[in-house]
Amino acid sequence: MSSVLINRVIQTTLIDTWRGLADTAPGLSLIAFGQVETLIPCWEERDSNRGANLWKKPASCGQIEYPAPMRDTDKSILITGCSSGIGLCVATGLQQRGYRVFASARKTEDVETLRNLGLQTVQLDLTDSDSIDRAVANVLEKTQGRLFGLFNNGAYGLPGAVEDISRDAMRELFETNLFGWHELTNKVIPLMRNQGAGRIIQNSSVLGLTTLPFRGAYAASKYALEGLTDTLRLELFGSGIHVSLIEPGPIHSQFRANAHRMWKRHVDAEQSFFREHYAAMVQRLEKTGPGNRFTLPPEAVLKRVVHALEHPRPKPRYYVTFPTYLLGTLRRLLPTSTMDKILLKISDGGGR
Repeated sequence: MSSVLINRVIQTTLIDTWRGLADTAPGLSLIAFGQVETLIPCWEERDSNRGANLWKKPASCGQIEYPAPMRDTDKSILITGCSSGIGLCVATGLQQRGYRVFASARKTEDVETLRNLGLQTVQLDLTDSDSIDRAVANVLEKTQGRLFGLFNNGAYGLPGAVEDISRDAMRELFETNLFGWHELTNKVIPLMRNQGAGRIIQNSSVLGLTTLPFRGAYAASKYALEGLTDTLRLELFGSGIHVSLIEPGPIHSQFRANAHRMWKRHVDAEQSFFREHYAAMVQRLEKTGPGNRFTLPPEAVLKRVVHALEHPRPKPRYYVTFPTYLLGTLRRLLPTSTMDKILLKISDGGGR
């Protein structure tokens, strides 16, 4: 398929996507950018001083309504991966809304930092079953055995070609990104079932919907999470426990820095067929500030978490950022061969 035709398919799909979003995302405006048209919510404005997108609502935007802030302090929530980024933002944001937040992190120093921010904390290592047991027991002791919400968020990326990722590296990633989430979730389901209500929110990724070259390990963990969560949602139907997936694209966080560290630990770039690619990849991972023009602050995820916790009928899936809306729509409409061409084009043939 020619690049002109691919661009035309993207353009047509974008317009259809925008029309479909109009009712649920007030303020979306369609603007020209290069050869294809792109969707930019009009409240995403560039702050030139900070070099990041801010979630703003100009006067021209439609009003985005939040539910009223929580006043029932009995509604407690346990959040994993709170040392920075999405987890930290969601923990502080929910506490400001009146939730009783238990913010967890793996490292002792991160737990102390969270405590100094005024958060209730627990130390939790997702790779350690004993740590998970202790964390849950700690929380339930303080809440008299009740827990309204669980936000599974702690995870990391491991960039690299599939052929360069060892079995041990893949197993280690799955222990944090999937198996720990699974074990923790299974610990809280019985008590949520007994209290007749609960919310389980899984922070997935656009890479749980589709993948890109050199993201195979992380995408595999998110694909597995999507399947496990979809099954769990069906099994808990009618129990009063609602299960939601949040699927962000690029979010301003420490994700790239952490992924770079894990890549250096697990991938032997000098012995790889892709060593020239890795040189370019490292430049991208070491870049400071937003990764691309579609990067949003973690408050964009907080907005979806609030909805998933407080709406009487939370959505099974919440898309966050334009790339998720785009790729999530394209994958449903296009044949695999065409989708492959688009994904390779996005990543310059896998070269970045």
